[in-house]
Amino acid sequence: LTTNTGTSWRYRGLSSSFIYSFALNGTNLFAGTGNGLFLSTDRGVVWTSLGLTWYRVYALSVSGTNLFAGTDRGVLRSTNNGIDWTPASIGLADTNVWCMAVDGMNLFAGTFGGVYRSTNDGAQWTPAGMTTSHIQSLVISGTNLFASTGYNVFLTTNNGANWTPVSSGLQNTIVQSLFINGGSLFAG
Repeated sequence: LTTNTGTSWRYRGLSSSFIYSFALNGTNLFAGTGNGLFLSTDRGVVWTSLGLTWYRVYALSVSGTNLFAGTDRGVLRSTNNGIDWTPASIGLADTNVWCMAVDGMNLFAGTFGGVYRSTNDGAQWTPAGMTTSHIQSLVISGTNLFASTGYNVFLTTNNGANWTPVSSGLQNTIVQSLFINGGSLFAG
């Protein structure tokens, strides 16, 4: 944890093989790891395992009262802050879910085999393009959905019906992480 823009860091006690993702739902901080899912209610001082120890939790996303976990075995949904889980992967051709993004009723999942979209809280997924790409990161800004792959950054303004490369000016197009802050898109 840093509270001074990275000048100094404090260890927060969660030791796992890898920490892939974080999500915040109210005061609940969730961490997706290579050894399952963890919860902290005190800004990371104490962590409690929520199970899923047989899963690699690559992505976490919150939509209303739903918590979604993108794992190496598909998407899981919890309606009670990670206590109980329901599989939510019907329609996913690839169950390695690396990233997720939520915009209103649209839930997007990035997999080894493209982008998928659900409009019913993960009950059913349909392809949303890029089906031959390994999707590394997804972010949403207004009606813009950005996806990074192992070779480019792409944009769709129509929920995945059409994708356009938007990497002009990037010195390296191997982008593994995207982040939006206000009107700025950052690529790592």
